[in-house]
Amino acid sequence: MGFSRPRRNREGKVRYTAYYLDIKGLEKSAGTFSNQKEADKAWQRAESEVAKGRVGDPKRGRQTFRSYVRETWLPNHEMEATTRQSYTYAIHKHILPEFGRMRMIDIMPEHVRSWVTTMKALGLEAATIQKNKTILSAVFTTAFHDQVTFIHPCKGVRTPPVPAKPRTIITPEQFDILYEELPDADTQLLVETDIETGLRWGELTELRVKDLHVGSQILTISRTVVEVNPKFHPKGERFLVKNYPKDKEFRRFKLTRQLVTKLSAHIKEQNLGPDDLLFTWRHESATRRKLRPVPDPEQLGYTEPNAAGRAYRHGTITAYNTGKCRCDHCRAAFAIYRAQRRNSGKDNPRLPRRRDTDGHIPADAFRRKIWKPALAAADLGIKVRIHDLRHAHASWLLAGGADLQVVKERLGHASIATTEKYLHTLDDADETALDAFSKIRNRSNGGRV
Repeated sequence: MGFSRPRRNREGKVRYTAYYLDIKGLEKSAGTFSNQKEADKAWQRAESEVAKGRVGDPKRGRQTFRSYVRETWLPNHEMEATTRQSYTYAIHKHILPEFGRMRMIDIMPEHVRSWVTTMKALGLEAATIQKNKTILSAVFTTAFHDQVTFIHPCKGVRTPPVPAKPRTIITPEQFDILYEELPDADTQLLVETDIETGLRWGELTELRVKDLHVGSQILTISRTVVEVNPKFHPKGERFLVKNYPKDKEFRRFKLTRQLVTKLSAHIKEQNLGPDDLLFTWRHESATRRKLRPVPDPEQLGYTEPNAAGRAYRHGTITAYNTGKCRCDHCRAAFAIYRAQRRNSGKDNPRLPRRRDTDGHIPADAFRRKIWKPALAAADLGIKVRIHDLRHAHASWLLAGGADLQVVKERLGHASIATTEKYLHTLDDADETALDAFSKIRNRSNGGRV
């Protein structure tokens, strides 16, 4: 129970300090006021706020969804840094606009169903709707267990089905074509290691020299790295190394002798120590735009006459500035002009933009500057992500006759059902079934085709 206590200041004037007991029973001040009435109101308000934190007190449900999520759930809910980043973005974009001003006790299943319908009408994909509902459900699961609410408004609410799309697995022949289009030997070794190990990107780019035992050809997977916004990193950095892989269990498996030989040569050539990364980002020069040469302006003709009847030669600065021409030749001439001024120290030249990296390979930069150009040059006719090499690894092993349990442990799957999805995923996987069907069909029709 709160109370007000009179006190005298240096001038002898009486003032009143409001006191209340916090949730731990400790006496706290709610401020000092000129009269007892204001002080009493202050400790009553403070006690009301404390009541929101007491289990079983119905006042707890009167707080808004926004305040509960921002002040209680997000700061205290245990989750991975990447999950926290993803959840935070989704909450602010899709969930708070709908439920932020509502009180926790007022949110009912009908409101959640209406929200799902609204997201569907806005054209959100079924997977996005399902993810948003999963996040909302996680919030209310915590609120329900903490007795902030006494119903779970997400229970019984359905979302549009997410169809399982068939996997397109890159074949060994297609991989060889893609491999030849990669820009350098280091990148080729990175991709070759990926296809032979089936590692996730975070596991692959966190490999260090000490993880490879050359004599036994054994590779140990004990860490992974994730890239997050610095505000979600404990130290405000970009890359967060976790001392466990995704499945929370270390795993060890053998590599082929030819890959181990290549990795050993790479380690020796780069003079890498035991704690050094096997693969690092060395493609900053690729961020600079290549300038196209401009043909002789004498051969390009003139721009269209402007309002004053003046025309200018294409491929010149005058045509770009005065003639307002934006053809490829005029734009290239202007780009070359600006580049020359910057190189000579004029126009306050900016330093080239560099990735904020500690040596780890940024996934988006690798995808834009290395992977997509190589994929375009290979022209395979299929869309292949770098993560699809993990799918290909599993598919190739099973197609080659590897034991299902061995493949499961090699890839770090939590369930063997996940590994089974890679059975018969290559394009020629059904050929044995077709051969069997043709054999029986031909027997019944006397061998007619």
